[in-house]
Amino acid sequence: MKRERIYKTILLSILTTFTIILLAFGSFYTYWNSAPPDRTCGGCHEIGKSVNSMAQSSHRDFKCKECHGTAFSNGIHSLKEKGMMVVSHINEARVENIRPKENQLLDILNNCKRCHATEYADWISGGHSVDYQHIFLNEKHNSTEQVNFDCLRCHGMFFEGTIKDLVEPLNIRGPWHLKLEQKATDPAIPCMACHQIHQLGQPAIRPDYASPKAIFYQQKDTFSVVSFYDRHEKTHYPIAELPKLKLWQGEQMVKVSDDKVIRICVQCHAPNKAHQAGTSDDRTPRGVHEGLSCNDCHELHSNSAKNSCKTCHPAISNCKLDVLKMNTSYADAKSPNNIHTVACSDCHTKEKLEALKKVQKNLNVLK
Repeated sequence: MKRERIYKTILLSILTTFTIILLAFGSFYTYWNSAPPDRTCGGCHEIGKSVNSMAQSSHRDFKCKECHGTAFSNGIHSLKEKGMMVVSHINEARVENIRPKENQLLDILNNCKRCHATEYADWISGGHSVDYQHIFLNEKHNSTEQVNFDCLRCHGMFFEGTIKDLVEPLNIRGPWHLKLEQKATDPAIPCMACHQIHQLGQPAIRPDYASPKAIFYQQKDTFSVVSFYDRHEKTHYPIAELPKLKLWQGEQMVKVSDDKVIRICVQCHAPNKAHQAGTSDDRTPRGVHEGLSCNDCHELHSNSAKNSCKTCHPAISNCKLDVLKMNTSYADAKSPNNIHTVACSDCHTKEKLEALKKVQKNLNVLK
């Protein structure tokens, strides 16, 4: 009996101690997730910069955990991850700026769609949601242009290794395969390629409907949250800091739209080093569409341009051609009316153009 009492006492002591520790940890954990970040994670010098930028961003009213999760968000996986952060903090106390790894960014992306459901759905349906396997295992492309280190500048900006760590062989013969099979279905161009979550900006507010100027200003400032992530510098560059494209066709300068958004587009859809129109992946509008912005035809997140023609053209144009039935595809190399380069002379012969000039000249005389 005496021995049983001793065992019960010991067991009770262990349970009491465990309960106290559990309650203490629970209280601390609850405080940590509810307190302002400057009193918790923001107190670390490595994270202070991010906390300060968040305080000036359009997401400032959100708690850190709403995007980054907590130590128990994904069970053992997230608990291990947060534990490794503590270890890294101790071992690398000199680190000045902690950046999320690619897999962490993709977890955050899944949180983005809770609020930005429409934008996410458009992105999924468009070309920019392409995954690693469809970029780096494309036989047609790989056999004509060798996979190289700079591919990751636009396709895999957040990949933590080099092209040698991702795909092999690095030649035009193949067959190619991903060295990291788990990357196959990961998006190569996630939201963070063009959006910085901590980007300077104002929270969304109801417009001042009594002031038309205020409404106009807010519409004009829509793209202030857009930026481009530079893989080499490992930082986002706000759209206002990106240069306007200067483009030539031969020795003649091509007019480029003043729309700042296309400064993002041309970071990847860029001409060669001589800035010659139509070289490399340049798609700047020329011909009759010279001076138009990418967004005049392409929807922002889906990149769809299927409804763009009828926005400006009637079903039957003054050329007596149904523009909605014309082959204007950029993807089709044999397209006679490539929407990016189509010119009057593509449809009108030299004789017809001369006749139109004569008619115009006679009309001017009559006037």
